[in-house]
Amino acid sequence: MADQSSGRVRRHGSSAMPDAGFPYSATVNAGPILFTAGISPLDADGEVTEPGDVVAQTRQCLHNLRAVLAERGASSADIAKLTVYVAEHLQVDLEVAWDAVVDEFDGQVPPAMMIGVTVLPYDGQLVEVDAVAAVPA
Repeated sequence: MADQSSGRVRRHGSSAMPDAGFPYSATVNAGPILFTAGISPLDADGEVTEPGDVVAQTRQCLHNLRAVLAERGASSADIAKLTVYVAEHLQVDLEVAWDAVVDEFDGQVPPAMMIGVTVLPYDGQLVEVDAVAAVPA
């Protein structure tokens, strides 16, 4: 997907994420602030990794997030806000997802929010993340 602009907002496609059957903007710049779309635990073939495994999917989502940020010249260190969505019915599933986030950020987690949701877009998907980051000048 080519970059598109609308006023001061620039929408970007991503070669780091498969389209998995539908096109979307992986990131949007509003000035020096970068917003990501929901990043799913998809592999290079557009398949959900480790269906049913909250920890593995959290790690895959964060791996995919880092790849999308890198395309825009940003890294995990540039994240100003992280949101993690977990589609499970038990609070413990949010806890294990949070532990995976802490591990992936080596204990230096940006301001983050963990939300339990009912359902996510793909069969077998339990986790999705999005982030707000500052784009390096």
